[in-house]
Amino acid sequence: MKRLTCVFLALAVMLMVPGFAFADKVDSLIKQEMQKHQIAGLALNISKDGHPIKTKGYGKANLEWDVPVQRDTVFEIGSITKQFTAACILLLVQDGKLSVDDKINAHLKVAPTNWSNITIRHLLTHTSGLPNYTLLDGFELRQHLTQEQFIQKLSAQPVVFQPGDSWSYCNSGFNLLGYIIENTSGERYWDFLHERILAPLQMTSTRDRSPSAIVRHRAAGYEMKNHQPINRDYDLTDIFSAGAIVSTVADMAKWDAALNGESLLNQSSKESAWTPTKLNNGKVQNYGFGWYVGDYKGHRNIGHGGATSGFSASIQRFPDDHLSIIILCNADELNVATVLAKEVADLYLEKHPNTQ
Repeated sequence: MKRLTCVFLALAVMLMVPGFAFADKVDSLIKQEMQKHQIAGLALNISKDGHPIKTKGYGKANLEWDVPVQRDTVFEIGSITKQFTAACILLLVQDGKLSVDDKINAHLKVAPTNWSNITIRHLLTHTSGLPNYTLLDGFELRQHLTQEQFIQKLSAQPVVFQPGDSWSYCNSGFNLLGYIIENTSGERYWDFLHERILAPLQMTSTRDRSPSAIVRHRAAGYEMKNHQPINRDYDLTDIFSAGAIVSTVADMAKWDAALNGESLLNQSSKESAWTPTKLNNGKVQNYGFGWYVGDYKGHRNIGHGGATSGFSASIQRFPDDHLSIIILCNADELNVATVLAKEVADLYLEKHPNTQ
């Protein structure tokens, strides 16, 4: 009897501790939303002041093998790759090897004359006016296009608008940034990324998504057909430096923590990356260099989502609240990870006076 009393007392104490209550709410929310959106597996990291306070896996990394998601499960992070590519460019700026206002033709092996007014800044901010190649045929991974071949195929398409006149999400620009990183550094994009970011931060599970590579703990990607999960179509577009990174929530938490200091990017670089873009007409677009920058329910929000066939990912930072939410999952629903990340954030953020 005495033993049972001690157990009940311990449980009562746990329930009075805010952390336990939050943990229960987060778990309930995630499980509920996974069922609602038919998500096979999901990994979550919540950090405060750059320190993880919750890292957990839910559901299955592989339905065929019944493998659960763990903190070291590797997911495709899609367009979150863009902030790593932007960081590589900013590291080259810090090295004095280029400027974001350089014309891109000066840093590419071959480029058409009608690109002559496009700058690196235009590529970073989706204001170049280039067509989005991921909506076109002929750029599949199996093509193994070289830099010259990619530029030749892309330049055959007309520009959509003059540089800086408008904003249109464009994977083409971030692929070209990858080539600029290679041409400027003299290294493969993946080698430069590893040398300057991944290795220093000990992001040991982060790399390119090459289907031919043996990647330990890689999750399978799932699409939905007739409300049932199916293995994703592996005839993939080559998204290179625009979206081809795979990672874990544990590794992404290291990336998030590094952004709080200056061991990687200095304060000037981070301010550049997180400053909204101003168009030629003076209109402001809430996008920096590989990051959306804006407001969420009265809280400053810097984040980005990612989506590839069979995967959805999101990193959402609330710098004034010292809070970061990272979600990686093997679901094909566009932006579902960002929706869930902000729902988790709602449990931690104080309500803004103007919100209900």
